[in-house]
Amino acid sequence: MNTIVDAIVLGCGGGGSAALYRLARRGLRVVGIDQFAPPHDRGSSHGETRIIRAAYFEHPDYVPLAQASWSAWRELETATGATLLEATGLAEFGPPDGIVVPGVLRAARQHNLNVHSLTPDEAATRWPALAGHGLDGVYEPDAGVLRVERCVAAHLDAARAAGAETCFSTRVSGWTCGDAIAVQAGDQEFLAERLIVTAGAWAGGLLADVGVPLTPRRQVVAWHAAGAEMAVDAGCPCFLFELPTGVFYGFPDVDGRGAKVGDHAPGAVVADPSNLDRDLHDGERLALEAFVRARLPFATPTPLRHSACMYTMSPDEHFVVDRHPSDPRVVFAAGLSGHGFKFAPVLGQALADLAVDGATSLPIGFLSLARFARADGRS
Repeated sequence: MNTIVDAIVLGCGGGGSAALYRLARRGLRVVGIDQFAPPHDRGSSHGETRIIRAAYFEHPDYVPLAQASWSAWRELETATGATLLEATGLAEFGPPDGIVVPGVLRAARQHNLNVHSLTPDEAATRWPALAGHGLDGVYEPDAGVLRVERCVAAHLDAARAAGAETCFSTRVSGWTCGDAIAVQAGDQEFLAERLIVTAGAWAGGLLADVGVPLTPRRQVVAWHAAGAEMAVDAGCPCFLFELPTGVFYGFPDVDGRGAKVGDHAPGAVVADPSNLDRDLHDGERLALEAFVRARLPFATPTPLRHSACMYTMSPDEHFVVDRHPSDPRVVFAAGLSGHGFKFAPVLGQALADLAVDGATSLPIGFLSLARFARADGRS
């Protein structure tokens, strides 16, 4: 059976659900296809919470996109009535000559952001639940927490309200480009003028011919029992520590189910994203317990529960957002490298713009494929 639409979105997690919504808002007949039933826990858009921040130590060019995303999340809350974002603040700690603290301050200076520097003594006095002793601190009071599954559900609800169709629990076996773009999904064939690929950990297979390796890596996070000092109501912010043992991040107890902690270092390569190892291994558990024991004095080191997901890494750990080099009717966002969810609304808008208009006014040029050609010495 053939279904003819204006656009197809492959993968309806964070970025895909947002692209589906943006395309439907523009009046296109669009269908979103996913091998699972979003929001789900099979890919990268789950785990209850994500940090949203503007003072981006990874690259200051992300700042305008982060600011636009914040506004877009609030607009989605208004449109759907869902509570998606809670401002908690973010405290980040590290050495003065490290990556995190200097990077945050650089982004704050360049974009005039509301960020405060703290000495180790000041940080210890302000947040006794976060043992930042021996480390410089920076505080972004406007940062906060996104509720991941709610965000995906809200984008999908808004997309359907705008006329989008969905085809879930259906695996795509391939796509081809001719006079129309044909996508084979289960026993259906969808034909469209435009294709948006937002397949997360499965992007490497669907985008093998773009010439950029996209490597899924396994990540685990854990929740730990925490005292009242780590509750949002007690003023405990989200946190990130750059330590000799790695970069660890986490969340206060936002709902009475414990403080969430993760190790940001990319884990083992995932050979088959459909068969992700979801266990918490001894080495991972010990690393998280050591961090909690050293830096979170009001949390219990032994985790209550854990969750596994995937980071899909690009070679330089920055996103890849562009039109396909072989066919500009195909656009994609991939390689979000463990820090992309907060940007879902603007990624969705950028993908819709690229698919419909061939360009976008959003400042995403630094995320294009062209940077890899330059790195290879090609013009």
